[in-house]
Order: sequence, then C-alpha cells, then structure tokens
Amino acid sequence: MQPRFSASESTGTLSLLLEPRRTTPAWDNKQTMSTVWTNLGNARWKAAYIGALILILAVATWFTPPRAIELHNILHHLNFLPLMIAGMIFGWRGALWALLFAAMVQAPGIAHHWRTWPMDAQDQIVELAIFGTAGVIAGFLSDRERVQRIRVETTKIELEQVYTELRQKIDQMKKAERLSAVGQLAASLAHEIRNPLASISGAAGILKRGHASPANTDECLGILEKESNRLNKLLTNFLDFARPRLPRYQRVDPGTLIESVASIARHSAILHDVELVIDDTNSKHALECDAEQLKQVLLNLIINAVQATEGRGKVYIHTLDLQGSLRIDIRDEGSGISQDHQDKIFDPFFTTKESGTGLGLAIAANIVEQHGGILTGENNLDKGMTFRLELPFNRPLKPGEVAVTNEV
Repeated sequence: MQPRFSASESTGTLSLLLEPRRTTPAWDNKQTMSTVWTNLGNARWKAAYIGALILILAVATWFTPPRAIELHNILHHLNFLPLMIAGMIFGWRGALWALLFAAMVQAPGIAHHWRTWPMDAQDQIVELAIFGTAGVIAGFLSDRERVQRIRVETTKIELEQVYTELRQKIDQMKKAERLSAVGQLAASLAHEIRNPLASISGAAGILKRGHASPANTDECLGILEKESNRLNKLLTNFLDFARPRLPRYQRVDPGTLIESVASIARHSAILHDVELVIDDTNSKHALECDAEQLKQVLLNLIINAVQATEGRGKVYIHTLDLQGSLRIDIRDEGSGISQDHQDKIFDPFFTTKESGTGLGLAIAANIVEQHGGILTGENNLDKGMTFRLELPFNRPLKPGEVAVTNEV
C-alpha cells in the first residue's frame, strides 16, 4: 500500500531535499553514532569475541618463554587483528575501548618482561600504540562510511516518498484533464446536435399545424429525413471516436492495401475532376495492422484531399520504407489551412466543411495511435496540404510481451 502524505509532510520532505547538507565529522554526529551499537543485534557477542581474542593473546604472551623471540613477535603482531576488527565493527570508540582493554590485560606481562627483557616490553608498548592508532583511524573511516550509508538510505526513502506523491499528483492532473476533455467533447456534441434538432423541430411544427401545401409537406418530410440521417451519422461517428474497437492485427502488403483504397476513392475523384497519382508502392516489408481500420484512415485522408482540391488537380500518394516503419504521404493541391487552425485539425468536431461532422480526422488519429503510429498534417510550401502517416511494420508490444520476428 502506498503511503499517504499531508501538505506539511510533503513540504518538509522537499525542504530536506533542497536544504544544503552540512558535512560533519562522524564523531560529531552523536545521534547517528549512537545507533551503531543498537543496530547490531549480536553486538555483545562480537565484543565478547574481540575481548576473548585480546585476552588469549595476552595469556599466550605471558606464558611464552623469553627466548622464543620469533613467537613473541608473532603474538605482538597479532594484536593488530582485534584492534582493527573493533574499529571496523564498532567505530573509533570501539577501537579505543579495545585498546584500553588490551593495555590493561597486557600490562602485567609488559611489567614482567620489563625486568627480564626490556626491549621486548618496549616493542610491545610501541606496537600496541601503533595498532591502536590504526584501529581508531579505521574506526573513523568506518563511522564515516556508515553515516554516509545511512544518509543515502534516508535520502532514498525521501525520494521514494516524493516520487510517490508526484505520481499521485500526476494521476490527479490526468484525471482532471480527462474530465475537462469530456466536458468539452460533450459541449461540442451538444452544439452539433442543436442545429439538426432545430430543423427537425421546425419541420415538425409546420406539419403539426396542418396548413402546409403538398409541396411544403414534401419539403418538411425531406428535412426530417435528411436531418435524422445527419444525426445518425453524427452519433455513429461519435461512438466510433469515443469507443474505438481494438485492432485485429494481420500482415498485409502495403501496396495492395493502398491500391484497394485508391480504387474506391477514384469514383469521388472523377466527380471532382481530380487525378489520383500513386507513386511506387512496392514496399519490401509486410505491414502488421488492422486492414479495415487502416483502409478507413487512408480513405478518409484521400477523400479529404480530393474535396480540398479546387477545380482540376492531382492528389499524390507516396510511400517510403523507413527504419522499422512505413511512411505514407497524401498531398493535395488545395488551398491548405490557416495557421490559426493548424493545431486544431485533429480536434473532435473541428471542421471547415459545411456538412462535415469534424470527427473523421479525430477517428483517424485514434486508429493510428492504437497502431503505435503518428499522423500529422501541414501546409505545403507551394499550395495544398500533406498528411503524413507513419506506422511501424510490427504491431506495438504489450507490457511484458517479447517480440517475435517473422520473415516475410
């Protein structure tokens, strides 16, 4: 379960992250150093082992004959181990306590050797001092590393908390943005429905009064039929936009797909005295897509290009294989679109046509997005517009799905 935070807690967390940290020596951070001992569940056993090792070395040194010089040197050098271990495990305080304990338990042996073998006693004192200093230094370094690790862990927890809170804020913003989009969409739909309803209401009122001539009656019935069909088309397109079905992927040849769409669009092109010019469509790769949905997108773009071309003209359809994707350009010779409307062409219910619903390009953009592609439109340098469709050859993978390569 994700943790919840109040505004004051989030502000405090951010202030901790943004506040410059003061670097202090490990021995000055009393709060951190006090946790060193408590964080070790078996600290007493480790201390007992170190103490026992110091005691064993002291007893062995006491009972070692004075003439065993090499054995004495080995025992003196072995004092390095417990002092260094104490510093690495318990910090500089642990090393200091271990040094004091070693000095205490070895004091009788040093005093005894001082009378019989003063040089060995002096060497033992010097080595204890050197090894103890090394243990204390190792303890300082160990404490500093431990403090840094604790700070890193604390910072990690703080960052995780901030990240969780940011994710929650982003989710809230996305939800608010979706609600705002739904509100705008509903307002646009209501506006589009209002005009046909007004026509239907007016025609029904004339028929209801019963004083209309046969010609007016036929006209009113025509209005009712026309506006009813318009409403049905509007609501059908709206449902296609609001609830698009998932693509049913299959591998198709892009050239064959474009030719089939062009053959349908040629009837409209002939009526507008527009010629469809299809460039080389011999793509070297098959396209994994929903053929019916992609035909709908291409047909919509081609028909729009044909209708945008004023008088005699041409509509060019050009394909190009890219690295891992297919690009399809549909270019017309119309008047283009004003810069003010450039960013609105894919918005629902935006249209420059008198009889358009404004959902064709929005539906096309949704379909292309479901296929993992990109649909853009921009004015040409000379005249007209070019709609560019880029689709990956392979369908987008679901989370956790592994790509399977198929040779075609």
